[in-house]
Order: sequence, then C-alpha cells, then structure tokens
Amino acid sequence: MDLDELDKARAAYDAGMRRDAQPDSARARVERVGPVVRQTAPALGWNGVLWSDLDADTADAEIAAQVAYFAGCGAPEFEWKLYDHDRPADLGERLRAAGLVPEPPETLMVGRVSELAGLPVEPPEGITLRVVTDDAGVDLMMEVHKRAFGTERPRIRELLLALLRDEPESLAAVVAMAGGTPVSAARMEMRPGTSFAGLWGGGTVPEWRGRGIYRLLVAHRARIAAERGIPYLQVDASADSRPILERLGFGVLGVTVPYVWTRP
Repeated sequence: MDLDELDKARAAYDAGMRRDAQPDSARARVERVGPVVRQTAPALGWNGVLWSDLDADTADAEIAAQVAYFAGCGAPEFEWKLYDHDRPADLGERLRAAGLVPEPPETLMVGRVSELAGLPVEPPEGITLRVVTDDAGVDLMMEVHKRAFGTERPRIRELLLALLRDEPESLAAVVAMAGGTPVSAARMEMRPGTSFAGLWGGGTVPEWRGRGIYRLLVAHRARIAAERGIPYLQVDASADSRPILERLGFGVLGVTVPYVWTRP
C-alpha cells in the first residue's frame, strides 16, 4: 500500500472505527459526549475511550471527566486507547499524570482483503481448523490463549460468548487443532456497515510456532471478509506479529498505546 492509500485508510479508520464506532457487543453502549467517544459495558465488558478531539486547553479537564465518569458508573477499569496522531501531542503524558498506566505499544496495521484472501496457504501437516460456534469452542480458544500468552482472559471469554449468543454474524472464530489438541486460535470481529474487520488473537503455543499457522489463520479470516464484501483487515499488532503481517502485505497506519485506569 502506498502512502496515499495509507493516509486514506487512516482517515477512514478514524471515522468508522473510532469517531462513529459501534458497540463491540449488543450489551455495550457507545456515546459521544462533547469531544470524546466512549464505550460503557456491563460485567466483564470493555470500557474505554475510543476517540477524542482535544487540545492543550481542554485535555486535562476532559481526562478528569472521563475518570470521574467511569469511577462513578462502577467500572473496575477503563482504557483510553491513544493513537500517535491524536492531539494534543503530549496527551500520553497527561493521561499518565492523571493516573492511567500505559501498556506495551502496538502497531496499527491494515491490509487489503482482496489480496489477503488469495494467499496460497495450506494447513501444516497434522493441522485442521475448527470453526468456533459454541461454548466448547470458546473454551478451546481460552486454553490456547493461556498456553500461548500465559494469562487468563475472562473478559475475552465473556465477549466471545456474548457475540455467539447475540450477534453470531459479527464473529468469525477458529481454532487450529493438532489431532485433539488446540494449538492456535484467532477471531475476526465485523461490525455492520464498516470497512474494516478486526483481527484479534492469533496466539500459537510455543512448540507450534514458525510453521505457518498464523499465516493460515489470517488467510482463513480474509476469505470470510471477502465473502462479506469488507475491503480491509485491521490488526493491533504486537512486536512479534508485525514482521509477519508486513510480509503478508499489511501496511502501518500508526502506533496505539492503551492507557489503563484501574479502580483503587
């Protein structure tokens, strides 16, 4: 993708996935309050700021207002998802001063579905794909996540179960199986009317890395996106994933850092 196309994709992403974002599940609510777009969700759902239009004169007061809002509604935590082209330029420093803690940065990447859907990928020997349609499939995904990343993710489990129950058409989730053992898992979230499908997960257990499973799962999801008429795939890529995605043809839109407030 050339620079002109990347600039257009960044503008489309900011508009469709941030400023005019849709809730990530049927039970969440997205609202614009002045210069901020935020999502509020019950139980284990994701709470956070998706987009803001701030300057040096308004930023500190707006940060304080969002901390007060999420504290008041009982959220255990919320995330301010900061992108490197957001303003003011020192917004990250202001978030840190307000008590939000930065997590590791991720690279916002985008790829054309028309190209990625045609990747010549065959499953590695001994690997089959299982489409996730029920609680048992979600449990397999969580098993992979724990083995691949060493963490439990109850919020992700809750989200997947909610999407399968309430909006199954918005989710495409898959597990790579080595016989009866899950060794990799990934999902794609598709909100109606948007130009971007989000790729999430992609974790592979250590002993199966480097065999082409990550590439296989990207291609699998790209073909589904092509069938839905979605033009772009979007990834918040880790340092490990970025070089793989660049080899597959993804371009860089910028860097995003989650700043997290946790209830004292």
